[in-house]
Amino acid sequence: MGKCKFCGEPAGFLRSSHKECKIKDDAEKQEHEASKQKIISEIEKAGVSESDLPMLEKKIEEIAESNKIDNSTKNSLIVAGWEKSVDRAFDDGILTEEEQGNLTNLMEHFSLSQTQLDHNGAFTKIVQGAVLRDVMNGIIPERVKIDGNLPFNLQKTEKVIWVFQNVEYYEQKKRTQYVGGSQGVSVRIAKGLYYRTGAFKGERVETHETIHADTGLLGVTNKHIYFSGGAKSFRIRHDKIVSFEPFSDGIGLQRDAVTAKPQSFVTGDGWFTYNLITNAAQL
Repeated sequence: MGKCKFCGEPAGFLRSSHKECKIKDDAEKQEHEASKQKIISEIEKAGVSESDLPMLEKKIEEIAESNKIDNSTKNSLIVAGWEKSVDRAFDDGILTEEEQGNLTNLMEHFSLSQTQLDHNGAFTKIVQGAVLRDVMNGIIPERVKIDGNLPFNLQKTEKVIWVFQNVEYYEQKKRTQYVGGSQGVSVRIAKGLYYRTGAFKGERVETHETIHADTGLLGVTNKHIYFSGGAKSFRIRHDKIVSFEPFSDGIGLQRDAVTAKPQSFVTGDGWFTYNLITNAAQL
C-alpha cells in the first residue's frame, strides 16, 4: 500500500496521495503564486507614484514570510516589479522627472544594483529616457560616461550625447545590367553575299540594393552623427540631413547632396535611435 506524498500516511492501494491532500497542496501553490504576484504589483505601483517605502518594505516582508518566499526569490520579485514600473512610466513615451525620482528612490531603498536592474535593459531605458527628456528640452545631456578614447575628431564645444556600439552600417548601391541582348545574326542577301547585323546589349536596366558596408561605433553629438568602423569612417552634420526614416531596429537618413545615397544604421533600438537623432538635430 502506497503512502501519500503530501502527508506520509497510507494512501490506499495503487494511490500516491489523498484527494483532500492534493486539493490542499494545489490551493497552497496557487496562494504561493498569488503572493509572488502581489509583491511584484506592490513594487510596480510604488515605482510610478510616491509611496511610503518603509511601510512597503514591511508589507513585502510579511507577504514573503507568511508564504515561505525565500530572500533570493523575494529580491527577484522586487526587480521584476521595478521593471514593470519602468514599462508603465514609458506608456506615454516620456519619462518625467517625477517618475524617474520614484524609480530611483525605490532602487536605493531596496539596495538594487544597476547590474540587477539592467538584466533585461530596464536601467538603460531609464537613462535613455532622461537623455531624451534633456534633448527635447534643448539641454545637452551629460549623463553618459565614456571609458577610453573615442575614434571621433570632435570639434570645439562639441559634446557627445550617446554612443551606440556594434552598429551595422548599410549603403544603397546602384547596379546596371542589360536585358534582351543579342549576339548578332547573318542574313543572306544573294549567293556568296551575307549581311551581318551588329551585336547589341539590349536595354539598360538600373537596380538599387542595400548592402552591409561596415560595423562599428555610431556617435551622436550636439552637432554631428559620427560613424567609425573597420572600413568606413565619416561624420554628417545635423543640418545636412534632409530626411529621417524610422526602423524598428535603427534609423535611415538621406543627406543633402546630389550624389548622396540613402544610408541606414542598425542599432537594435529603433525607438530610442530615431527620437535621439531627430531631436539632437534641433539643438
